[in-house]
Amino acid sequence: MLTLLGITIFVLAILASIGLHELGHLMPAKRFGVKATEYFVGFGPTVWSTRRGETEYGLKAIPFGGYVRMIGMFPPRPDGTVRSSSTGRLGLLVEQARKESEADVLTEEDRKRTFYNLSVPKKLTVMFGGPVMNLLIAVLLFTVMFVGFGLPAPSLTVANVTPCAPSSATDDGTCQTGELPSAAAAAGITPGDTITAVNGQQVSSWEEFTEELRSVGAGNTVVTVERDGQSLALPVELALTPRPVIVDGEDTGRTEMRPFLGVGPSFVLQPQPLTAVPGEVWDLTVRSAVALATFPAKLAGVAGAAFSDGERDPEGPIGVVGASRISGDVAAADLPSSWKVAQLIGIIASVNLFLFLFNMIPLLPLDGGHIAGALYEGARRKVATLRGQPDPGPVDVARLLPVAYGVAILLIGISVLLLYADIVSPVRIT
Repeated sequence: MLTLLGITIFVLAILASIGLHELGHLMPAKRFGVKATEYFVGFGPTVWSTRRGETEYGLKAIPFGGYVRMIGMFPPRPDGTVRSSSTGRLGLLVEQARKESEADVLTEEDRKRTFYNLSVPKKLTVMFGGPVMNLLIAVLLFTVMFVGFGLPAPSLTVANVTPCAPSSATDDGTCQTGELPSAAAAAGITPGDTITAVNGQQVSSWEEFTEELRSVGAGNTVVTVERDGQSLALPVELALTPRPVIVDGEDTGRTEMRPFLGVGPSFVLQPQPLTAVPGEVWDLTVRSAVALATFPAKLAGVAGAAFSDGERDPEGPIGVVGASRISGDVAAADLPSSWKVAQLIGIIASVNLFLFLFNMIPLLPLDGGHIAGALYEGARRKVATLRGQPDPGPVDVARLLPVAYGVAILLIGISVLLLYADIVSPVRIT
């Protein structure tokens, strides 16, 4: 039941994100006078629609994306006609798209309200509107997650005690013959204890606790814990042990000699200050951009896991079905409710951040392709002005439609691969 609830929340949130993305295109388009005839979430057969003024709003059966239909997305040919000028298959496709774009231009008043007649800044505003809406959603949700719930941070409550020093317990949790118990096990520290002091020095965080342990070094010391409302001073004998060097959460592969107590912390959500949000969001944006750049290379691993016995990379790409499944796993996990809500918010925010970055790729049919076309149009007009030449007019992005069709086919293939992989070899979280 909880799994289904998590999946439902994720799907509804993504549909809302798609709707807001398209609204980011629709609002400035209407503000600039462009005639928008359709606003739909989804593709395929229409499930529901209603007309408000000149625009039909509705939902379609396949909830993978959405669109706003604005008249005059592609300009006529330079001679003002939309007749076919090529017997080649791609040429015919271009001319057909041009005709369809002109089909909604019924009057001279409509021609003044076409997208291609907008100025470059207005075209950029309309096309940036969708991706920027996803970015705003991501920033808002990440702010709620970071400030309202927090990030996982180690607490002073002991989650586990390592039985041996070094850790080399047998399967039943006992130490192998000849192995000494860890300092924590020998002192009687147990899971659930809350550490309050080291050698009489009060500590208020896990970082302070580990620093105090380093400062006392090897030998005898006293760790004070709180257990069942009572304060217990437990003598411990610390020994220096090779420990991994961790920098920014990454194992460097190096080790250093440090006192080894043998306790692990439980984690709690620690709310972050509002001032920390920009840095956290920037870090996530950089990581997402790197993941997007390595996306094609990682598809080979997805295919290997889908069509062979290979393991699915948990850090690799997933599709909508995979993200829905993970949302369901989060909802059903044995975690406090606050952790579940925070993680679901984080997943939805991450998807919106990815949608922003993905749509900025400068290829049609993505928004980035239209943005690139508008920027080229602006540069071309600027050069013409400097040379004293006449206005060259809008850029004919229809000529790039063969590229758009190729990209669309590629995206459909990738979507099918991810869908299949998410079903037969899903990414699991713990």
